[in-house]
Amino acid sequence: MKTISRCLSLLASALLAVPLAHAAGSGYHVVKTVTLGGDGGFDYLNQDPDSGYLYITRGTHLMVVDVNAGKLVNDITGLAGIHGTAFANGKAYISEGGANKVTVVDTKTFAKVAEIAVGMNPDGILYEAVSKRIFTFNGRSNDATAIDVATGKVVGTVALGGKPEAASADEKGMLYVNVENKNELVAFDAKTLQVKAHYPLTGCESPSGQAMDVAHARLFAVCDGGVMAVADAASGKVVASVKIGNGPDAARFDPATGYAFSSNGQSGTLTVAHEDGPDQYTVLDNVETARGARTLELDLKTHQVFVVTADYQPVTPSADNPQPRPTPVPGSFRLIVLGR
Repeated sequence: MKTISRCLSLLASALLAVPLAHAAGSGYHVVKTVTLGGDGGFDYLNQDPDSGYLYITRGTHLMVVDVNAGKLVNDITGLAGIHGTAFANGKAYISEGGANKVTVVDTKTFAKVAEIAVGMNPDGILYEAVSKRIFTFNGRSNDATAIDVATGKVVGTVALGGKPEAASADEKGMLYVNVENKNELVAFDAKTLQVKAHYPLTGCESPSGQAMDVAHARLFAVCDGGVMAVADAASGKVVASVKIGNGPDAARFDPATGYAFSSNGQSGTLTVAHEDGPDQYTVLDNVETARGARTLELDLKTHQVFVVTADYQPVTPSADNPQPRPTPVPGSFRLIVLGR
């Protein structure tokens, strides 16, 4: 009886430990802020897995930042409407939306080594390791372009049926991309370039950022209205809906901690949710960052999260421009680093 009683006591303690851990939060907080300055807006942040440098797209130029040193390593100029960066074989592939091409840069010298014509207004971009291809997701031509990294040649195009945003790879040769204007998820084979399915993202308006828990085949799509939709990659079914902040534009998942992240530009917060199970999630924190910090990157080695923003000048709506885009205050662009 004593043994049974002791086992029951230990079980009760273990069950109680889960909510207590959640109650303590994730521990994420702002570690430091680095003022980078420079002109232009901003879009994706992407980390080079080899150097650890952070590549930040700024419209007409790309800033390469050493986060540990808190300094700018290089500023690659002469670009047009850039959005994101992907990495493969010592090269950085930059989606140049304003020129309908990908610019390729050597990650050691930062010299431009190639330009590759792709679809119209390439936005999201990633490297898919099974096919050894770079994929751009082209907002105006509603398709994806596949580039063979060995030859630097375009090997095909995938019609997506709508405006693509961010995408994820499952490490088995499948790609999943958010289609913003259809509120859906498109799955296609990275080798054959055949579309396998169009899945409705139920309860998700205008999906933009996306991340994936590869081990559990779960996709995280951040949506308008402060929602992160969690979908089963195998069936496309939305299995959970997580409350996040407003104005999200990026998501990441950390397999080591089970944390899913959303950067929320309107709310000025970083939502941290814990994956209690593949279909169950608990929001641990909405960490204050800064208004406008809508995109993010996650360092899988240090578990630090990076967001960027700037101060903005007041705007006045007019009849010709009822929703004017805010203009950044010169010199105010900054990197915010969050850690545990």
